[in-house]
Amino acid sequence: MIIHRSPLPDVEIPDVTITEFVLQEAARVPDRPALIDGPTGRTYTYAQLSGAIHAFAGGLQARGLGPGSTIALMSPNIPEFAIVFHGAAVAGVAVSTINPTYTAEEVAFQLRDSESALVVTVAPFAETAVAAAKAAKVAEVFIIGDPPDGLPSFTSLMGAPIAQVPIDPREQIVVLPYSSGTTGLPKGVMLTHRNLVANLVQVKDGLAITDGEVVLAVLPFFHIYGMQVLMNFFLSRGATIVTVPRFDLEQCLGIIQERSITRLFAVPPIVLALAKHPLVDNFDLLSLKQVFSGAAPLGAELAREAAERIDCEVVQGYGMTELSPVTHITLLGGFKPGTCGVTVPNTECRIVDVEDGADQEVGGVGELWVRGPQVMKGYLNNPEATAITIDSDGWLHTGDVGFIDADGHLTIVDRVKELIKYKGFQVAPAELEALLLTHPAIADAAVIGVPDEEAGEHPRGFIVLKPGQELSVEDLTAFMNGHVATYKVIHDVVFTDSIPKSPSGKILRRLLRDGA
Repeated sequence: MIIHRSPLPDVEIPDVTITEFVLQEAARVPDRPALIDGPTGRTYTYAQLSGAIHAFAGGLQARGLGPGSTIALMSPNIPEFAIVFHGAAVAGVAVSTINPTYTAEEVAFQLRDSESALVVTVAPFAETAVAAAKAAKVAEVFIIGDPPDGLPSFTSLMGAPIAQVPIDPREQIVVLPYSSGTTGLPKGVMLTHRNLVANLVQVKDGLAITDGEVVLAVLPFFHIYGMQVLMNFFLSRGATIVTVPRFDLEQCLGIIQERSITRLFAVPPIVLALAKHPLVDNFDLLSLKQVFSGAAPLGAELAREAAERIDCEVVQGYGMTELSPVTHITLLGGFKPGTCGVTVPNTECRIVDVEDGADQEVGGVGELWVRGPQVMKGYLNNPEATAITIDSDGWLHTGDVGFIDADGHLTIVDRVKELIKYKGFQVAPAELEALLLTHPAIADAAVIGVPDEEAGEHPRGFIVLKPGQELSVEDLTAFMNGHVATYKVIHDVVFTDSIPKSPSGKILRRLLRDGA
């Protein structure tokens, strides 16, 4: 067995609840803004946030909810998200975070599967939430903000403040995010207080933030990336978080300029906009110290192009929901283009050949396996899927293919199940997508494998052109011929208006395959 360990020293993980850890700086900076709603300026100081969290916890307890109970939270990024999340945690209640763009049918599935006792949402999603709750036999839906007629406000859930309900941080589930569901039904990922606390400690030195920083929260809090790396981590450091309910490039650029944002956490489509959209030139982004990309592979050339344009380091990391989520992080000033950074402390990795299961040395390509305190407890009510993902020795099989270089940096090549087999050769869609995005006429791109009688599969490219640009298949083929092996060159091209992506920025290849 070949184990690749972190080059960083191990860290001590405190045996505390997630909310105790997240509010550790609140008493030091009680009057500092903790959360600001970007569009309206509505603000909670750290003292106000702490008070609201403990009052919400008291209200849940008064309704008979506690350890063993779950509530559902379906909301865009607004300050109250943190109140509901951490109020539930203080009461010993788990939160099932739901994508607010889901249909009523998708929401109902998650409500049933998580056995949620009630739903907290916002007015624009009330109709969907009510329909889903009815289908799932969930009795109550509460609204953050002004509720529509007949629905109660989430403030009615407030009660007398309580202290943390005694729980075992190593065992108590605090959040149930659901996997993306790009293959099969979504699965509830059981993350404990210790999982979340461990990962916040593991990324502390890597992110290296200074006191008083201001971060823009555009990535959704319902997704593990936004929930942990944005909401929980920056609150735990006493920083100020400016939330926006959805990504609007002009609005976000304006907030960065107006509020002197120091950090922007992004996904590749946002980095693409920073690199190529003409609006960027109209704003002063000099306050930015770092743009950190995650959730999907970021091509080295795109990272360079964005960094040069905004004069700011653009880096990436690696993680997944089942890993709370971070296993690899780029240290400030330590970016190697195309890599995801180094393994975080207290974490072991293996690179295992996808064909014969052999462990790989430095530079060898294979599936990434991870073991550490951030590994999930398992999938809710799904021991079979849990056993497939986490083996008997505690190694979580990520399904991602990559290699670790001599400097300890991880490079992800692609997903195991997304690899295209062309005449026995493995073709990685992410590699081709990164190349395509360097073409001056291309705004966005995706690649899938489609059945081929002779070759088994061949790559098909979906191309979004920039306004006013033209590109023939022959021109595209000629461009690729100069960059990749002949078996990787795309001859099958579909020009389209957009690439379907999840809220976390991952290309929804299933939708492309369904239309292939």
